Amino acid sequence: MTQGASQGPMVWTMAGQTPASPPPPLPPSGAPAGPPPVPSADHPLQQPAGPPAAPPAAPPVVPPAAQPVDLPEEYTPTARDLPVIGSGRTDTLIDQPAASHLPEATLDPDATEGLGPLYVVGDVHGYYDELREALASEGLVDADGSWAAGNARLWFLGDFTDRGPDGIGVIDLVMQLSAEAAAAGGYCKALMGNHELLLLGAKRFGDTPVQSGAGTASFQAAWLLNGGQKSDMDRLEDHHLQWMARLDAVMEEDGHLLVHSDTTAYLEYGDSIEAVNDTVHDVLTRSDADEVWDLFRKFTKRFAFRDETGSQAVRELLDAYGGTRVVHGHSPIPYLLGEVGGEDGESDGVAVDGPHVYADGLAIAMDGGVTMAGKLLVVQLPLAD
Repeated sequence: MTQGASQGPMVWTMAGQTPASPPPPLPPSGAPAGPPPVPSADHPLQQPAGPPAAPPAAPPVVPPAAQPVDLPEEYTPTARDLPVIGSGRTDTLIDQPAASHLPEATLDPDATEGLGPLYVVGDVHGYYDELREALASEGLVDADGSWAAGNARLWFLGDFTDRGPDGIGVIDLVMQLSAEAAAAGGYCKALMGNHELLLLGAKRFGDTPVQSGAGTASFQAAWLLNGGQKSDMDRLEDHHLQWMARLDAVMEEDGHLLVHSDTTAYLEYGDSIEAVNDTVHDVLTRSDADEVWDLFRKFTKRFAFRDETGSQAVRELLDAYGGTRVVHGHSPIPYLLGEVGGEDGESDGVAVDGPHVYADGLAIAMDGGVTMAGKLLVVQLPLAD
C-alpha cells in the first residue's frame, strides 16, 4: 500500500537487538484527550505505588477513547500516532498492519484544485542546520523550524542520515513537519532511500553475514563504510525505526515520478507504484538478512539515466509507473557530472546552484552534494523553464 492510504500502521520491532523503549507516560491531568496507552508483553501498565486501597465498591470507570479526528487524506502518521504493539515477535522489520488507527478517508477527485504548491528536497544526510536554512529560504518553515507553508506539499527523496552530524535530528524534524503540515491542510512526506535501508539493516542484523557480490559482508560494516554515525545509532529509537520501515519507494505527483535512486531496479519489484511499495514492505516484513541486503544493494545502483541510453531507461520507468519526468536524489550532481570521483570526493570547484536536468529533459537530479561542499536543494515543481 502507498503511504497515507487507509491501512493500519506497520511497526518495526527491534527487541532482538536492544531493549524496547519504555512506554510513554500517561498524560497529566488536564492534558488533551488522546488514545489511551495499550499494555504490551514487555510493558504492562503499572499502577502507582501507595497505601492499600479500600475494598472497591465497583470497578473504576474508564473514560471513553477520544473520537477520531478527521485528517486530510494525505496525512502521514508520525510517532505520536503509532500504537504500542506487543513486542513478542523479534524476527521482523515490520509487523503486519494491526487495527487501523486513522479514520478512512476518500479523496474527492475535485479536491486536487485545493492542493498547494509542490516542493521536493534532495538528500539531507544529517545536515540538519542546512536543511532548516533551505526550507526557510523557500518559506516552508518559520524561524523556529515549524511548518509555515499552509497547504503546500513537500516530498523528501530519502537519505536522511549518515555522513552528516545529526541524522536523527533530521528525521525528528521531518516527522514534526508531517504532523504540522497535515494540521495546516498540506502535507510533508518522504521516500525510502538506500541509507534508510542501510540503517534499518545495521540495527536489526548488525554483523550477521550476508552474501554480496564481493563475498561475505554485513550491514554493520557497510553502514560504517558509508558514513554511519555512532551518535545517530545511539539516539535511534523505536519510533524512528517504525517510521523509516513504512516509507514508500516510489510516488507520482503532478506528472513527476519521485524515486530516490537513479536506477531502473525498481522495475524488478513491481509493474505499478503500489506493487513496488508493497513488495518493499513485504521484504522488510520477512526480515531475511540476505533479502534485505539485496534490496539495499539494488537501491544503491546509480547512473542509469546518464549515458546515451539514459533517456530510454527513464522512459521505461515512466511507461511502467506514469508521469512525464523522473525526479531523483542519490547521485550527487558533481558525481553525476563526473566532476568528482565518488560520493566522498571534494567538489570545491563545482558550483551547484540548482537541480540538474538531463536525459533529454526527462530526468531531474536533486542531490546537490551537501556532503561534498555542495548545496542542499529544496525546489518547487514544476521547474521554471
